[in-house]
Amino acid sequence: MSDSNPTRRRSGTSYDVARRAGVSQSAVSRAFRDGGSVAPATRARIVAAADALGYRPNAIAQGLITRRSNLVAVIISNLTNLYYPEVLAALTAKLSARGIRVLLFTLAAESDVDEVLDQVWRYQVDGAVVAARLSPMQFEAFRNRDIALVLYNRDGGTSPVASVSCEFAAGETLLIDGLIAAGCRSFGVIAGPADSTVGEAHVRDACAHLALAGIIEVPLDRGDFSYESGHAAALRLIRGHKLDAIIAANDVMALGAMDAARIDCNIAIPENLSIVGFDGVAPAQWRSYRLTTIRQPVGRMTEAAVSMLIERIENPSIGPERRLFAGDLIRGASARLAP
Repeated sequence: MSDSNPTRRRSGTSYDVARRAGVSQSAVSRAFRDGGSVAPATRARIVAAADALGYRPNAIAQGLITRRSNLVAVIISNLTNLYYPEVLAALTAKLSARGIRVLLFTLAAESDVDEVLDQVWRYQVDGAVVAARLSPMQFEAFRNRDIALVLYNRDGGTSPVASVSCEFAAGETLLIDGLIAAGCRSFGVIAGPADSTVGEAHVRDACAHLALAGIIEVPLDRGDFSYESGHAAALRLIRGHKLDAIIAANDVMALGAMDAARIDCNIAIPENLSIVGFDGVAPAQWRSYRLTTIRQPVGRMTEAAVSMLIERIENPSIGPERRLFAGDLIRGASARLAP
């Protein structure tokens, strides 16, 4: 049967490109492979021949040869933090620059990770960056499948695994000490979902430091990390207690708490109530909020996560490693902090 479109041209093969450029097929393969050893002039000749012939390497076929899919899974809870789009953009850019594509898997809650992992296995990914809590059995499943794994803002507990985390304790100490030194004595806490490892760590560390200062009774309410839930939790805390300060487990809930206090309850911030958060998301520094918070160094953390993941994809024998990055105290206008 003849081609119904006589102007349609068959795309060239790697053999055609090699013949036109006057090189071997292996040179063509190296020219289109990240890190392939080809002289610049030779590469330019090969690319020109490929463009003329309409040739593009088949990623699936290359994966069969190299036994690599060049796919990386990123698993993120879609309620955890507003800064995760920034994290995802940075991860995607850094991995794409290395010829690796990202498959995004989102969780409604961290406890849903089992269902997502069933999907991840089907794509035969080379590695995964996971911002969710994993069980020892799930860590073992990654090892059994030879999938490189790096945890983002999580640690593996007793399981040996690579991880990148923000160390909040020093920033939290400065924040709470500053509030106490400024005269705050009655604190409320807005926590996130109980299955959020990071959110629970923020709350646990804050309450522990308050206890060291002799502040034991700390009323707690919970949200789901959203603005609306922070707003509702703040209203319950304010109407049920006389508070000097509210500590929210993330910035977005803190923003909701600020609006609940100043708009719904007509409370002057920070004169009559201080509100602080954690994360350092961009909206927190909008002029209408200027939230006092602890900012995570997202750029450096994502750079470390990608570097660690690539190392373990290329050399699976590399052992576990944990990299910690300090959070920065951002002195905004939402809290009275002593210098």
